[in-house]
Amino acid sequence: MWKLLSQLQKYMLWTIPLSMFAGLLFGILTDAAFLRWTIMPLTFLMVYPMMVTMNMRELLKPGGGKLQGVTLVINFLLVPAIGYGMGMLFFADQPMIRLALLLASLLPTSGMTISWTGFAKGNVPAAVKMTVVSLIAGSLLAPIYLKTLLGAVVEIPLAQVFLQIGLIVFLPLLLGNGTRQLLIARFGEQEYNRRFKPKFPPLSTLGVLGIVFVSMALKAKSIVHHPVILPNLLFPLVLIYALNFALSTIVGKLMFDRDDAIAMVYGTVMRNLSIALAIAMGVFGAKGADAALLIALAYIVQVQAAAWYVKFTDKLFGSMIVEPSLPSGSARSR
Repeated sequence: MWKLLSQLQKYMLWTIPLSMFAGLLFGILTDAAFLRWTIMPLTFLMVYPMMVTMNMRELLKPGGGKLQGVTLVINFLLVPAIGYGMGMLFFADQPMIRLALLLASLLPTSGMTISWTGFAKGNVPAAVKMTVVSLIAGSLLAPIYLKTLLGAVVEIPLAQVFLQIGLIVFLPLLLGNGTRQLLIARFGEQEYNRRFKPKFPPLSTLGVLGIVFVSMALKAKSIVHHPVILPNLLFPLVLIYALNFALSTIVGKLMFDRDDAIAMVYGTVMRNLSIALAIAMGVFGAKGADAALLIALAYIVQVQAAAWYVKFTDKLFGSMIVEPSLPSGSARSR
């Protein structure tokens, strides 16, 4: 089972589109409305495993203030401005789609931020800290941003949004941290890292695939009747991610060394689409299905873009070379 789950995570480039296609077929052939009850369990399955692997003590480690500060500016000023602007440009008369773009823009970083930083040989400890800081900041700021920027065109139930965030972010965060501490106390940190930690991210992937399946199934009949929906949603998403990657790459090259720059790119481009999906579908009910479709499509764009960016990392920032005079395993950027 764990091997299968690991394969699903490893090949998200393909498993997410396949899950969307399966959801589309299911929604066409059946009445998928009953799937709404699965949203909260699947959301918990997405978020809780990620929280178990998250070390909250990273917040207390000194250093990296400049890197974290620049990341926060990009995540909570520049990227939301891009998301809001694209919503006004392409979907001025579709408030729920604008809501989806803003949700995705306001909830940065995910467990994949750390993974992709590692794949690209960036500063993983910095990426871990970015993930924790941005998750907490985004969860607290998102309701306020939504009310301020979209409150005039979409009814934003602030109390319900905060409650939903509490259930899908802070409750799993507490439970996940408790689980981590219990496992470390029982088996030791080395055994936890070797035996247990690698098993949680694949569970999160299963939740992601489930939510993507459900969101597509719920919108399947609308997509069949209006097939231009998908390309109309995909183009602005591709544009947003392209701008985000370009902006973060330029800032990274100008301000930081190779490892920190890579961490900052993935800490500002990867969005927490799982939480965005959960808020869209959990708070806004049937109306949130339109928003959920765009967020589900964002998974495809995000994973594809992140994977391709790894391939070009060395060309953008220089490759890692091992110095013969340094201890084994030491490296610096060329």
